[in-house]
Amino acid sequence: MPDPAPVATSTASPPQLRPLAADKTTMRITIAAVGDMMIGTNYPENHLPDDDGVGFFAAVAPILSGADIAFGNLEGVLIDGGEPGKKCSNPDACYLFRSPTQYAELYRKAGFDVLSLANNHARDFGEEGRTSSMEAIAASGMLHSGREGDFASFEINGLKVALLAYAVTKNSNMMLDYERAFVTVAQCAASHDVVIVSFHGGAEGIDATRIPFAEEEYYEEPRGDVVWFARGVVDAGADLVIGHGPHVARGIERYKGRLIAYSLGNFATYYGISVAGIKGIAPILLVTLDGEGAFVEGEIISTVQRRPDGPSIDVGQRALNLIRGLSVQDFGDPGVKFLPDGRLIVTERAPVDPHQLVVAPD
Repeated sequence: MPDPAPVATSTASPPQLRPLAADKTTMRITIAAVGDMMIGTNYPENHLPDDDGVGFFAAVAPILSGADIAFGNLEGVLIDGGEPGKKCSNPDACYLFRSPTQYAELYRKAGFDVLSLANNHARDFGEEGRTSSMEAIAASGMLHSGREGDFASFEINGLKVALLAYAVTKNSNMMLDYERAFVTVAQCAASHDVVIVSFHGGAEGIDATRIPFAEEEYYEEPRGDVVWFARGVVDAGADLVIGHGPHVARGIERYKGRLIAYSLGNFATYYGISVAGIKGIAPILLVTLDGEGAFVEGEIISTVQRRPDGPSIDVGQRALNLIRGLSVQDFGDPGVKFLPDGRLIVTERAPVDPHQLVVAPD
């Protein structure tokens, strides 16, 4: 009899099922954002906190450190010694801020993860000063953005996050070059899950709480059209936009499902920046985004500065009340509802054109 036919066998591996892509709409990331910070200067005279700033953030550190990402705008320079590199054409509007490099640790211990160096004081001691600030921030374990081409990129909760900081000042990521900014944001959005953009723009002072929906100036310096910029970067792919610079709070809106805060005011400014009246009240803006960057919910925690102390919780909720009123005045329907306890929840909003002005009656 012939030998039986061989039995066919296979050594091939069983087919592998491709893993299902994560549903990023179910993922969450929390951001705590604040405005201007400068916790003491030793130039031209020593105006540093008596305890060297150790307790300056004590009242707010638990809130900041509780978020996945904590962000603030660092006004001034972290450098040990050195001479100013800034020349002021108008002495009446000229201030210089220099803090020791060791102060970077104060921000880190307060809970901050990334700081903006895109503002009109980041170069008070020239680009050498901004380099020193960048090195001190990095050495403390934080990230930074601000100098032209300098952007922060990091991963948290399984999401890739970018933060891009813009200003109207020399050698910074230039806010006034709108089209270039939009292209850069679009490029970052293509490689990141969540893109956060901050800007230092708009006029300054107690008369600058309202948004003019136009190009702004301060002491004849162009300060940008903040609505055109903010909505433009959202159109380009930004998921959260954080403004600072006017030294007072401004309104917020939800545009195309993304939150824009037009100014978070003075948060922690020990000396040289006025905190009188509304200049001394500011929010901690807590924002929850999903893994695709859409706004889920938020909260405004009101703070107040009473020198020589740092920011403390304001039980009078003045920042909340101010921002709520300004948001309705400037946008009519801002796309969020302000609850009495400070929470922000989504409300339906009709589509808004980037330059459309919808203002509720005063």
